Amino acid sequence: MTAAIKEIDSKTLKAWLEAGECELLDVREPGEHAREKIPGARLVPLGTLDPQALAGRRVVLHCASGARSARGAARLADAGVDVAHLSGGIAAWRRDGLPVAEDRSAPIPIQRQVQIVAGTLALAGTLLGAFVDPHFYIVPGAVGAGLAFAGLSGTCMMASLLARLPYNRV
Repeated sequence: MTAAIKEIDSKTLKAWLEAGECELLDVREPGEHAREKIPGARLVPLGTLDPQALAGRRVVLHCASGARSARGAARLADAGVDVAHLSGGIAAWRRDGLPVAEDRSAPIPIQRQVQIVAGTLALAGTLLGAFVDPHFYIVPGAVGAGLAFAGLSGTCMMASLLARLPYNRV
């Protein structure tokens, strides 16, 4: 049985934080947190949430848009943790004009890097196939196959490779 998930807006979260009534946990990945965060949020990636470590405390989860934090909140609520999640995530927080700590020198999130690289390869392969040699059409085909495999399997080889680059190590 799934417990009811408490969803709060950014103004409620701001009031709770100012009153010291909760602990804010960012369930995004380290690279996302390094680039942009709600001041005072502690990074605890979704896969590492431990209900036992959070027992007895009121916690609020947030992510980029609210989807991951809702999943994490459901898991914690099922374990009896007093948990809520920020509706709309950090995007809603920012949209409401609340402060965000940004580090533009931190790498952009891996998923955006994958989109940039995959899109560039697909475009280059298509243009080279049309204007140079039809054999280049294999490039966008390979990129499409890789993205389909990533979606079906939940693992992305390109993201794994990009994460190993020196500038992506947080």
